[in-house]
This record gives sequence, C-alpha cells and structure tokens, in this order.
Amino acid sequence: MNILIKNVDILPVDGKHDQVFNSNIYIVGDKIDYIGDNIEGKEVHRVIDGKNKLALPGLVNAHTHLGMSLLRNYTDDVPLQTWLEEKIWPIEAKMTAEDIYWGSLLSMVEMIKSGTTAFCDMYDFMGEVGRGVEEAGIRGVLTRGMVEDPNNPDKKLNEARNLYKNWHGKADGRIKVMIAPHAIYTTSSEFLLKTMDMAREFDTGLHIHLSETKIEVEDSYKAHGKSPVKYLEDLGFFDIHTIAAHCVHLDDEDINILYRHGVYPVNNPTSNLKLASGFAPIDKMLKKGIPVALGTDGPSSNNNLDMFEEINLASILNKGVNLDAVSVSALEAIEMATINGAKALGWDKEIGSIEVGKKADIILLDLDKPHFYPRHNLVSAISYSAHGSDVDTVMVDGKIIMENREIKTLDVELIKYMTEKLAKDLIRR
Repeated sequence: MNILIKNVDILPVDGKHDQVFNSNIYIVGDKIDYIGDNIEGKEVHRVIDGKNKLALPGLVNAHTHLGMSLLRNYTDDVPLQTWLEEKIWPIEAKMTAEDIYWGSLLSMVEMIKSGTTAFCDMYDFMGEVGRGVEEAGIRGVLTRGMVEDPNNPDKKLNEARNLYKNWHGKADGRIKVMIAPHAIYTTSSEFLLKTMDMAREFDTGLHIHLSETKIEVEDSYKAHGKSPVKYLEDLGFFDIHTIAAHCVHLDDEDINILYRHGVYPVNNPTSNLKLASGFAPIDKMLKKGIPVALGTDGPSSNNNLDMFEEINLASILNKGVNLDAVSVSALEAIEMATINGAKALGWDKEIGSIEVGKKADIILLDLDKPHFYPRHNLVSAISYSAHGSDVDTVMVDGKIIMENREIKTLDVELIKYMTEKLAKDLIRR
C-alpha cells in the first residue's frame, strides 16, 4: 500500500534538519519513498491528514524486561539487591510461558500506545515474546537472559541457541536475536566466554547489565581487581557488538574503554532513580562521542514503558546533576530514544530516523493539545512537554498498527483481562 502523510510537521532526527514544517511523507510498501512538497503524480492508496500532527521516528526502547509487567507494583521501595534476590527472583521462578506471553503482550500494548516501535528485551521464555512481536506488528530484539546455573550450565546456553535458530529474522525481519549473559555478578568468566563464542558463531550481538550499582563495582574490584567494564574488556567481550544496560557507575577509564570498543550504553533514568542506583554520566559519554541509547528497564522497576518520560528525564536529570543548563540537550535526548537506540539494536540503516529509503517506522503525535501551545520549538516540546498519550498513530514497516489511539493488531481488552487473572494466580502459586 502507498500511503501519503500530508501537510505534517516532521522531526526527522537525520542529523541534517531539526524540524521540517508542513511537508509530506510518501510511503511505498514498507519504506519511505519521498519527503517534500512535490507530490503530484504519485500513486496514493491512503491519505493521512497530518494537520496539527508531528511525525517522529518510532521510539526505540533499548532495554526492557517485558514479561515483568505481571509484577508491576508488586514490590517497591526496597534496595535493588533486596528487590531482586528476595522479591523478584523467587516469584519469577514460578512464571510460565503463558505468563510471559500475556505479560509481554500487555507491555507491547503499552509501548505501541506511547510510540515505541522497536525494543530490546531480556527475559525468559523468549519464544513467547517472539509470538507477541508477530501478532503486534512491532519490531524487537529478543535475548534470553542467562543467570548461570552451576548445576546445569549449558541449559540456558542451549535455550539461547534455540531461540536464535527459531526466531532470528522471523516476522518479516522484524525480529532479531542476540545473546544475553545477565551480568558479571551472575555469570563466571568461563560462562561469559561461552556466550561470546555463541555470539561470534551467529554473527550477532551481546546484551548485558553493566555497572548498575556501586555494590556491583565494589564486588568486581574485590573479585577481579578491576571495574566491571575493564573486566569485560580483558575478556574480549567488547570485541563483539555490545548493548550495555545501565552503565551508571563509570570512571573516566571505563568511559574511554566503552568509546574505544564502540559499546552501546543504555540509560534507564527512571529505573535508576527508583532503585536508587545512581546517575549515569550521560553528558560525559555523549561528549566523548558514545551514542548512548535510552530504555525503560522492566515495568516492575519503572513502573511504566513510556519513553517520553525517559526522554524528559534524560535531559532534565543531567542538567540538575551536572549543574549545567546545557547538559544533554533536548535534541540529544530525542536522539537517544531514536537513532542511538537503532544503532544499539543494529538497525540504524533501516530505522531511527525519517529519511528516504528507510523503513516507514513512524509515529504521529497530536499537537492540538494545550501543552503544545505556543509552538515556539518542536524539539523542546517533545523533550519537555510531550507525553505518551499524545501519540495518535503508529506505523511499522509501512503498516498502521495504531490509528486514532486504537490498536489494530491486538485485542487489548482480552490482554488486560488475562494479565490481571494471571498476575493474581502467580502471587498465589
């Protein structure tokens, strides 16, 4: 289908134009074919009126745990290690494939509703997440999170291997699979080396939690005599495309290592604040030239998946922490949630900006709302004023999966019913 989005304002995030006013986006099949004023003679099957709307690249949530939506608001206001070891991990051990399927669908509904079109997920039963991606029409990188089991170290490695073989490239290319050791404190060096071998075998990337807390860093110095970042560098981990979630506690040497190896850190400001993990040195990394991406983390530690909240926090939080009003600009925060996220997921040649030849992963925001008036600067409006609820239309691969805030691909009421039922059953198991 050829779609024309007519008379729309655009934030292309293409490195050339901050904002484009009253233009047109012409889509042929799954790709953007033309952007501009001259639309005469183009074959159009569907016209979308872009008046009072803003087109943005679909947002990229570069670090999630989608199935954790069943644990939203289950346990809060406790330290991270207590939260994980005493609350989350014991109940996660009871979760089934059905739980993950419906919980992931609920997260996809929330992401689509708030403008996210691509994500990178680390969890269990990842084939169920793949099923959800196929049905929802969204785009996802699937990674089987692996906490090493000393009694059966190969079990999760085999699950990751099967996940790649069964799901990589599926859903018309909307699914990728990467390899995901959970963290250095839940895996041995021998296990990490095995995950690296698998990533090389499949020519894919790695996804890991890194330097999230002070305790993690302190324990790394005790165990290895070096920071988690230096430890992974010495293993050769960063010689492979790496998505490194959190990266909160970094020194200058760590930042130089990440830059030197082209690592993709993912900032998770809401989760880091809520779990009192600290403030990632985003401004330093961006100034160094590191393309920091943005993520929500899981809906149990956030507790939502609204990337517009993360854009807002990524900018204003760094200004406050650094006592610098120009630290992490509005545009840099938007880039973190779009093109930088696409780079982290290895999809920047296809998504992350609105450019001719790229996939038509586009969201339209309704600007006809009080908090968007007056429209002095649309870049500022997105970083400092926008909400997920402003998203009106969502398109992935040139297919409309939400219009007028109605999701076209999923039964939202059934998903809400099933997740409420399963969450209550899970607590009683």
